Amino acid sequence: MRIGPSPERLSAMLGLLVVILATLPRYVDQGLDTRLSLIGMAFVVVSIIAVVHWRMLAPAARARLLPLLRRLGLAVIVGMAVMAAWHAFFSPTWVRWQVLLAQGTTTGLLLHVLGMWWNPVSDRSDSE
Repeated sequence: MRIGPSPERLSAMLGLLVVILATLPRYVDQGLDTRLSLIGMAFVVVSIIAVVHWRMLAPAARARLLPLLRRLGLAVIVGMAVMAAWHAFFSPTWVRWQVLLAQGTTTGLLLHVLGMWWNPVSDRSDSE
């Protein structure tokens, strides 16, 4: 069985890039230079893989990417709200915005991936 490129995988990769970008302010603020350089390398590698993946997608699969990116954006917003509520109710002190940004986007990516598993975007090429 051969597994090819899919818009779902690409949207998850793009979500991972968003999470990586969201962690950068936290690492810069705390002066974690080693982690910052490692996450920078990971960003470059995932970016290259995402570009290659995009180029391998069929035009019909590329059309399915836009609804997935909308879902990713909504999931990130929901993840931010969930983490803000979590820290408001269960943390003794309010967390810094850098931590909230990193945790909220990570939660959003997890929600996005679970949402794709739970309710996948219909494949328009199957109906043609």
